[in-house]
Amino acid sequence: MVRTVTVGVDGSAESLAAAGWAAREAVRRGVPLHLVHVRESDPFAPPDSFTDPETRQHWAQRIPREAANDLARRHPGLEITTDQLTGRPPEVLTAVAEQAEVLVVGTRGLGPVAGFLIGSVGLATVARVKCPVVLVRAGTPEEGGPEGAEPSTESRDVVMGLELYRPADELIEFGFEAAARRGAALRVVHGWNPPLVYGVDPIAVDPRLATDLAEESSRALNDALRHWREKYPDVEVKAQAVVGRAARHLTEASEDASLVVVGRRDRRSPIGFHIGPVAHAVMHHSKAPVAVVPLD
Repeated sequence: MVRTVTVGVDGSAESLAAAGWAAREAVRRGVPLHLVHVRESDPFAPPDSFTDPETRQHWAQRIPREAANDLARRHPGLEITTDQLTGRPPEVLTAVAEQAEVLVVGTRGLGPVAGFLIGSVGLATVARVKCPVVLVRAGTPEEGGPEGAEPSTESRDVVMGLELYRPADELIEFGFEAAARRGAALRVVHGWNPPLVYGVDPIAVDPRLATDLAEESSRALNDALRHWREKYPDVEVKAQAVVGRAARHLTEASEDASLVVVGRRDRRSPIGFHIGPVAHAVMHHSKAPVAVVPLD
């Protein structure tokens, strides 16, 4: 079965930006684009509320159909399919994503400083879906500009956050593939802090220790990337081992990025959405689209 790039659409500016990003990603990957509109049924609505069910169904079907028609004009060679489904959006999107290489959803922007507004639907979807999920808002760097505008042709780096104590092949491969498809450089950011065994702030006390720890982190990062550099010789890699919280460095790097890639480990809990502190912070504050890759 041919897998797709799948995107949720609801007619909002955010979902249309996500659909535009998804179409370009489908073209890059050479796979079909699948547009999905999820209509959440209201069991408490009276039978004669506003319009009859057939009329509501007709208007709901217009959302993915009109988005598909617009994208078909902009990408004439792209195969596009649509679905109009009923149910709870996180559950429906999780189900349709089983046949997807990547799932794309739109998020609401809170302005140039605050970043994304990730609602419960977005958080629940990211936490459940087994394929990478990309969050896109209107006005982000690669997919930005006025509604319907094509993105800048300027090649921006793909930025990837990498932890070294548990490096994940699926995350690294996604980052390298994303950079290779775009003809972009891959900036790999590893945030580190001195082990507590050295004291509260050993760097301020002993500058030589700071140099030694920085060199050690840089060596470890380059060791983790050596195999992937050989596998993707055409991808320029910018490896950065930096002191401080990874989420802060990734958010700063997102200002000049086409895509930010982070991992999400499976954190099982009976309550809440556990996606990890770095992924959670980057999702909310990145200036660029964010790809969240589930890890084993």
